[in-house]
Amino acid sequence: MPDRGGGPSGPRIRVGRPSRRVRTLLMTLGVLAVLAMLFVMFAGFWTDWLWYRSVEYSSVFTTTLGTKIGLFAVFGLLMAVAVGLNIWLAHKLRPPLSAMSMEQQSLDRYRMSVAPYKKWVLLAVTALVGLVAGASAAGQWRTWLQWVNAVPFGRTDPQFHKDISFYTFDLPWYRFLLSFGFAATILSLIAAALVHYLYGGLRLTSPGGRATKAATGHLSVLLGVFVTLKAVAYWLDRYGLAVKSSGLKSADGWTGLRYVDANAYLPAKTILFIIALICAVLFFATLWRRTWQLPVIGFGLMVLSAVLIGGLYPAIVQKFQVQPNEQAKEAPYIKKNIAATREAYGIDGSKVKDYAGTSDLKGKDKEKLRADANATASLRLLDPNVVSPAFQQEQQVRGYYQFPSTLDVDRYKADGKEQDTVIGLRELNLKGIPERNWINDHFKYTHGYGAITAKGTSTDKAGAPDFTEKKLPTEGMLGSYEQRVYYGEKTTQYSIVGGPQKELDHPSDQGETSYSYKGKSGVNLSNPVNRAAYAVAFGEPQILYSGAIGEGSRILYNRTPKERVESVAPWLTIDGDAYPAVVDGHIQWIVDAYTTSNGYPYASRTTLGDTTADSLTTGQRAVVAQQNQVNYIRNSVKATVDAFDGTVKLYQWDTKDPVLKTWMKAFPGTVKAKSSISPALMDHLRYPQDLFKVQRELLTRYHVTDPGTFYTGSERWQVPDDPTNEEGNAVPPYYLSMRMPDQEKQTFSLTTTFTPKNRPNLGAFMAVDADAKSDGYGSIRILKLPSETTVWGPEQAQSKFNGHTPVADQINIWKRGDSKVEYGNLLTVPLDGGLLYVEPVYMRGTGSNYPLLKKVLVNYGEKIAFKDTLDEALNEIFGEKSADTGPPPSGEPTKPPAQDATVKQAVKDALDAYEASQKALDDKDWTAYGKAQKDLKEALDRVAKAEAKTEAKTGGEGAKPGS
Repeated sequence: MPDRGGGPSGPRIRVGRPSRRVRTLLMTLGVLAVLAMLFVMFAGFWTDWLWYRSVEYSSVFTTTLGTKIGLFAVFGLLMAVAVGLNIWLAHKLRPPLSAMSMEQQSLDRYRMSVAPYKKWVLLAVTALVGLVAGASAAGQWRTWLQWVNAVPFGRTDPQFHKDISFYTFDLPWYRFLLSFGFAATILSLIAAALVHYLYGGLRLTSPGGRATKAATGHLSVLLGVFVTLKAVAYWLDRYGLAVKSSGLKSADGWTGLRYVDANAYLPAKTILFIIALICAVLFFATLWRRTWQLPVIGFGLMVLSAVLIGGLYPAIVQKFQVQPNEQAKEAPYIKKNIAATREAYGIDGSKVKDYAGTSDLKGKDKEKLRADANATASLRLLDPNVVSPAFQQEQQVRGYYQFPSTLDVDRYKADGKEQDTVIGLRELNLKGIPERNWINDHFKYTHGYGAITAKGTSTDKAGAPDFTEKKLPTEGMLGSYEQRVYYGEKTTQYSIVGGPQKELDHPSDQGETSYSYKGKSGVNLSNPVNRAAYAVAFGEPQILYSGAIGEGSRILYNRTPKERVESVAPWLTIDGDAYPAVVDGHIQWIVDAYTTSNGYPYASRTTLGDTTADSLTTGQRAVVAQQNQVNYIRNSVKATVDAFDGTVKLYQWDTKDPVLKTWMKAFPGTVKAKSSISPALMDHLRYPQDLFKVQRELLTRYHVTDPGTFYTGSERWQVPDDPTNEEGNAVPPYYLSMRMPDQEKQTFSLTTTFTPKNRPNLGAFMAVDADAKSDGYGSIRILKLPSETTVWGPEQAQSKFNGHTPVADQINIWKRGDSKVEYGNLLTVPLDGGLLYVEPVYMRGTGSNYPLLKKVLVNYGEKIAFKDTLDEALNEIFGEKSADTGPPPSGEPTKPPAQDATVKQAVKDALDAYEASQKALDDKDWTAYGKAQKDLKEALDRVAKAEAKTEAKTGGEGAKPGS
C-alpha cells in the first residue's frame, strides 16, 4: 500500500510544492498582465499628450481631457449614489419578519446566500452603473462646453422669442440632463423593486397585501420623480417643436413648427405638462395615504390624455383643418422656414436676377461679342480633374513621388498680372520605393519635394500643360521657397527623422542626395519611455530597440492637413479639399473649416455627406463629414498647415459667428484674430467648395421667397449631373476668373449651373465671389432664366457637342486609332444676355499615357465650333475669319459666290445631303446617316469639279473650294 502520510513518498509532499509554484506563477502573470494593460493605457495617453505639446496645442488636450474626466466623475458618482442609496433604503425598509409562504421560503435561500456579501454586491452594482453613466456623460463634453461658454446669437425665434443660443447650446444640455434623470430614476426603481421583493416588501403570491407600507411609499416616490421628469419633458418638447424635422410638400428636411404643431401639438404639450404634474403630486401623496388608488387613476389619465390630446387631436386637426386648405394654412410657417433657412446657411444675401439667356447672334455686334468673350472670363482650358497624369508623366521624376489625382486651382502673378494657375505638390509615394522595408519606409523615404504649377488658360503646342514651375528642385515663377514636403494629403505613414539614419532628399545629376530633418516638428524619441510608449501605440517593437534611432530622432505622424486640423480643433468640421499655396517662402496647406449646429430653429436640415457629393467625390476627393446632419453652417475658420514643419495655425474668418465665439471661450488662445492673416496668405484664400455645394443644394428650393410658390414647387431646380463624367453624379463647381453682368471686372469666382426639376434645359447660373481680397467676397449672384427658355443645359450641350458632325467624325477617327477621348470641365459663362459654353477635349494617344489638349468646343446659341485653339473657336462662333484657312473639318459646304447653274445645283445637293445627315443623326438612324454622308461626299466632289471649271473659264478669278 502506498504511504498516505506526510513522508517523502506520499502524495502530500509531491503535490504541495508544485501548487505553490503554480499559484506564484499565476499571480506573477496576473500582475504582469495588469501592468501591461496599464502601460497600454498609459502609452495612448502619453503619446497623445506628447503630440499635442509638440504642435503647441496642449491646452486643447488638457481642456478636453479635464472636461471628460469631470463629467465622468460627476455623473458617474451621481448615478452610483442614486442607485446605491435606493438599494440601501429598500434594504433598510425591509419587513422584520417575512410571511410564511412557499414564495418566501424560496427567497430565503437567496437572502442567505447574499447576506455575507451584501456590501460587495452593493459596491459592485453601484460601481457598474456609475462607470456606464460616467462614460456616457464623458461623451457629452462638447454639449457641456457649449452650454457653459454659450454666446448669444442676438436673434430670436419667431414662435417663442428666445435667443437662438437657447436652441443651439441650452436645449441639448437640458435634454441630456433629462435623459440622465430618466436613466437614474428607472435604474433606481428597478433596483429598489428587486430588493423589496427579495426581502419581502413586495409579494407576488403570498397571502395578504402585495406590498408593505414602506415599500409602497418608497416606490411611489420614485414613480413620482419619474412622472415629474415626464412633465419636464413635455415642457421642453414645446421648444423642441421649433427644431423638429417633419415632411412637407416641396420641402425635404423641413424643420420647425407647422400649422398643426402651433395649433394642436403646442397646446397639447402644455396640457400634458399640467396633467403630469398633477399625477406626480398624487404619487407623492402616497407617503401619507399609503394607497395606490389615486396614483394609478392619475397615471391612467395621463396615458389616456397622451393618446387623445397628444396623438388623436393633432391628427384630427391635420385631417379636417389643414389638408382641405394646406397651402393657406401653412403659408405663415413656410415663410418662417424660408427666412430661417436662408439665414442659417448664409444664403439670405443671395441676389436673384432675371436673365434672358438668349444667344441668338442675329442682329448682334459680333465684333463686340468677340471682344466681350475675352473680357468676361479667363476661360480655363487646363482641367485640374483631368491633367494630373500629365503632371505625373512630365514632373514625377522618380517612382517614389506622386501627384494627387485631382489638382487645385489657385491664382499667382506672372508678369505682374494675376492668372488662374493649376498647382500640385510632388508628394511621397511609398508604393514606388524600389525596395520596401522598415528602414526605407520610415527613415529613408520621408518626404516629397516641390510644387509644380501650370497656366490654367493655355497649354504648350503639343497640348501638354504649360508649366510655370517645374523640374527637381523646382524653378520658375515661385522663386525661392522651402520645397520639402513632410506633410501632405498622401503622407499617411509615420517617419522617424533627425537621428543617425540619413534621409533621401532628392535625386540630382550627382546622384541621390541625403538630408537630416532640421524642422521643429515631431516628438523626441531620445527618451526611452517615449520610445516604449510609441512602440506600444504603433504596434512596432523595433521603435524600442532599433539602432537607427538615437540622439535627435523625432517621430512625425498625423501628417495629413485634415488630420492635424481636426486634432487641434475637434469642434470644427473640415472641408474635403485642402489645397497648397506657396506663401512667404513656405508651402502652406490651406484648410477651410466650418462651425455647424443642428439646432437652429425653423432652418431645414441637410446631410453634409450627401450634399457635398459630386462626380469627383466617387474616388478623387474626400467628402466632408459623411453623416453629419446640420441646419447651420459657417466657414468660420481658415487654417494653415506648413508642409515642412507641420505648424498648424487657426485664423478667425467669420468674426460674427456666435458658435465660433463660444468655442473660442472654451479654448482660449487657439484661434488667432483675422488681422493676423498676412497679405501673402490672403492672396490665396478662396471661397470653399463644400460650403458652396451645401448652399447651392439649398438654393434649388430656397431661392424662392414666396410661400405659395415654394409650396407648389413650380420653381424648384436641381443640380445637373456631370455630363463629362461616365459615373454621373452632380456636376462639381468650377473656379474661374470671370465677370458677372453687374460687375465691372473679372473676379475669381466659384460657379455652377441649375436645371429645372426633371427638365434638361438650363434654369439658372450661380456664381459666388471667391476672392478673399475682394470687397464682395461671398456675394452670391444667381441669373434666373425664363421658365420657357430653351437654352441648353449641361447635359444637352454635351449631347449636342457629341452629335455635331465635325466632333463625331473626329472622335471616330481618334477611336479607330485606339485613342481615348476625355472631356474637360464644361465651363458656362454669361455673355451679353446669352450663355457661352466652353469645353476642352483631351486625347490619350497610343504612344502617350496621359491626356493632351487637342481641341476646344465652344457653343453660343445654336452655333458650335470645334477648333484646335480657343481663339479659333471663338472666331468661328462670332464670325471672324479663322486662322485655319483650309476646308472645314466637318465637310459642311460653304456656298461659293459662283453664278454657274451647275455649281448652284451641286451646292444645293450638298446642303440637302448635309441636312439629311443631321436629321438622321438626331433620329439615330445610322443607315440613313451613312447614305446621307455618302451623298454629301459625292455632292462636294461635284461642287469642286464645277468650281474648277468655273475657275478655268474665268482665268482663276472664281471662288476656290473651301473659300
